[in-house]
Amino acid sequence: MSEKRIIEIKHLDKYFGDFHVLKNINLSVAAGEKIVICGPSGSGKSTLIRCINYLEKHEGGEIVVDGIPLDDKIKNIDDIRSEVGMVFQQFNLFPHMTVLENCIVAPVWVKSVPRAEAEALALKYLERVRIPDQADKYPGQLSGGQQQRVAIARSLCMQPRIMLFDEPTSALDPEMIKEVLEVMVDLAEQGMTMLCVTHEMGFARRVADRVIFMDEGEIIEENTPTLFFDNPQNDRTKMFLSQIIGD
Repeated sequence: MSEKRIIEIKHLDKYFGDFHVLKNINLSVAAGEKIVICGPSGSGKSTLIRCINYLEKHEGGEIVVDGIPLDDKIKNIDDIRSEVGMVFQQFNLFPHMTVLENCIVAPVWVKSVPRAEAEALALKYLERVRIPDQADKYPGQLSGGQQQRVAIARSLCMQPRIMLFDEPTSALDPEMIKEVLEVMVDLAEQGMTMLCVTHEMGFARRVADRVIFMDEGEIIEENTPTLFFDNPQNDRTKMFLSQIIGD
């Protein structure tokens, strides 16, 4: 993990109408750091990571990604999005395109990568997520776990420096969760900067450098996995952990 801060969030506020969904969020992320964000439904976890690539516009405070301020300037937004990959709860694959075509469409059209080069890159990342044999299939021919691995490969084809995961296993059947988490573990071990919203606490223990607990739009507690799980300090954290992993 580098000493360089690749994401800086200061005094971030976000509203949905009158609802104050993010309240004075301050967070620094080092290059190569793996952060797991957890908390009850509606606590602002997904909104926070969606603000990092401007899928949600913040109303107050500032976000700086790799030295680029995230503001209304189209160039800044495009530059940041070129460095930040995102994997959603739903796979968001184009159903009329093959797996390979899903993976190359953004590099070809957004980054003007030659098609042959984009295909070689896509096959490399499909190998990395362990499904190179599915390249010519359509999303509807794949299992949920396979589709989510395609979604990860598609993001990697843009060669991002940061990956955001928004509950990537929540739409999967239990037997498919493990295969997706294994791919994410591999990414973490290879040094990718990652922010992951998840309730998979085993993954957090294994991979995270820091675990952050959010509730009612605020960061309530953050610590190393060992201290977070074995010695939580806040009563709301203790209650959440008792509900999700038992006493």
